[in-house]
Amino acid sequence: MSIHIHTLIFNDFGVNTYILEAENKDCIIVDAACHSTKEQAALSEIVASRKINPIFHISTHTHIDHVLGSAFVKNNFGTTWLIHADGTELLNQAPMFAGVFGLKLDEFQLPDRFVVDAEEIMLGNNTLKILYTPGHAHGSICIYCEAESFVITGDVLFCGSIGRTDLPGGDTETLLNSIAEKLLVLPNETKVYPGHGTTTTIGEEKRENPYLQIN
Repeated sequence: MSIHIHTLIFNDFGVNTYILEAENKDCIIVDAACHSTKEQAALSEIVASRKINPIFHISTHTHIDHVLGSAFVKNNFGTTWLIHADGTELLNQAPMFAGVFGLKLDEFQLPDRFVVDAEEIMLGNNTLKILYTPGHAHGSICIYCEAESFVITGDVLFCGSIGRTDLPGGDTETLLNSIAEKLLVLPNETKVYPGHGTTTTIGEEKRENPYLQIN
């Protein structure tokens, strides 16, 4: 693979933060969720030891557990932070949700730019495609790399499960439509990197995921 994917599991919610490292040493951080100084150091260590250059931070959605490290990444690496515009309202509520969950949010920042459905972002020699996939949260996106046969799904699709729809912005029908129209149409061998838990494939989820079986 010309993109090397590093996985770090951060905060009390067990969020998967991904670092996508290209052959030219540019990288994209997906869902910066580092919360403690130890977690921030772990992310920084990969960047330093691999001598990579973070060019973007992309949030798959703006629930508090997935954006806890956004200010740290912005301040330490100078990355451009990208979200979908529909996630703005939820992001603005991040300090309130942090308090609800007993989390300390030392600094709050706004994104630098919005992404749109089907937008293509270059990382080294590879193209990453933004897939707009609402249903778990307003502004949820997935990130697909056809050439490398992987998709980062945030909290849309998990190994054996799907995202919750009982949170603000959640809607089960919308989520299932997003999965059917944007993810299940991908090749079966496409590797799925979810926002929590273990990796899987599109084919495995078609066969085994109880939420996706049609009687």
